[in-house]
Amino acid sequence: MASTAAEGTRSTICAVASAPGAGQRAVVRASGPLAFKAVQGLCRDADGKPSAPSGRGLFEVQVDDGVGLQPGLLVWMPGPGSYTREDVAEWHIVGNPALVRAVLRRLGELGLEPAGPGEFTRRAFENGRLDLTRAEGVLALVEARNREELRAAGSLLAGGLGGRIAALREVLEQLRALTEASLDFDQQDTGHVPVQEITAALEEAQADLLEARTWENRRTPASGLARVVLAGLPNAGKSALFNRLTLEGDEHRAIESDQAGTTRDTKEGRLALPGGQEVLLVDTAGFDPQAEGVDAIAQDRRDLEWGRADLLLELVEWSETPAAAHNPESVPEIPRLVVKSKVDLGAAPEDPGEWLWISSHTGAGLKGLLTQIEIRLGLAAQDDTPSQSHSGLERQLSERHRQALDQALEELAQARALVGEKAGLDLVAEALRGAGLALDRITGQTTPEDLLDRIFSRFCLGK
Repeated sequence: MASTAAEGTRSTICAVASAPGAGQRAVVRASGPLAFKAVQGLCRDADGKPSAPSGRGLFEVQVDDGVGLQPGLLVWMPGPGSYTREDVAEWHIVGNPALVRAVLRRLGELGLEPAGPGEFTRRAFENGRLDLTRAEGVLALVEARNREELRAAGSLLAGGLGGRIAALREVLEQLRALTEASLDFDQQDTGHVPVQEITAALEEAQADLLEARTWENRRTPASGLARVVLAGLPNAGKSALFNRLTLEGDEHRAIESDQAGTTRDTKEGRLALPGGQEVLLVDTAGFDPQAEGVDAIAQDRRDLEWGRADLLLELVEWSETPAAAHNPESVPEIPRLVVKSKVDLGAAPEDPGEWLWISSHTGAGLKGLLTQIEIRLGLAAQDDTPSQSHSGLERQLSERHRQALDQALEELAQARALVGEKAGLDLVAEALRGAGLALDRITGQTTPEDLLDRIFSRFCLGK
């Protein structure tokens, strides 16, 4: 049955919540006061009669898309026990784009409106289901490119930061209550709170805030930059390419030698792409299944870097076939570029086919390689609009959190200094209020509307 939410108080939105394009299944989601009406309009039972759920659950239905009936599943989640705290319906149907469009068209006829980017999650935020840190976690999880970013996004979505902020906020409110209560009493009165008690509470709040700051630093990838990892057999030219591409001033230079196996540890350096963005280029040991001792440790570290990569550059000497290089099947989901190296020792063919031909010595082919890296990572600008990678997004979100945490720490330090100087408790209370406002910007309680618009505009449709 429908919830008691009054119809007309807010629009009802709908969108495809599954990946675009053809697939085995597609999910169409609706949220709002007309969701139950939409269920009644679309769902039919086995005999083709109108059907509606009697309560929360998963139901087998026939979906009337206005053209015909198609088999599907209905997930009915009446508010407030749903993701958005509104009535929510999901139709799981055959993933044919034409059928999906027909369902969306039928929902439009029933009065539903197309959802904007991130509108479902924004409603969850505005209705108190999620704080802003968890909403950001949804976005980061959807756009995560590797295991490290998945872990960081999952920590945010699970409430690791939001929960810490909520506890801190409660401590600050108690501190403000102490100081403001003391304003009405002289030290001789029984209602006065000793300065030592306020100082101890401030120290505890500072320690908790520092712990939250440390947690946020550890949560996010070290650099927030996409990782491009060099792979291939020993002496394939990985270190020479690393040194040629990494920015001047990087201290972590790789040793170049004709002797195979000179790279044992991983090396990282910043790589500037044609569009102006930077990524991390990582040099790793060449693939050697017979390695023992220290060399075997280098192989383990190489495998670890492959697992963290956003893009693998697999180098093959110009005279070798790509099949001669190790094919890292353990990470098949990671995009890869096969690059023919050391072309200065031979001659690149007039028709290079699908391979990139480069020379780290002469610089031949490097411009095209950088362009391909940019494209494969999704960093290339389109329609003259600067692109923003997920790594850039993660960096922005983390920086926003850290700035607010730092301001809260400054306000608490100011409060402690004022107590030590025996300044008026009204000034201490004002510093505590400033710390609380800084934390509220993280959770979204005092976040400017334009910033909320920018954050939620980064979501895809259906989320």
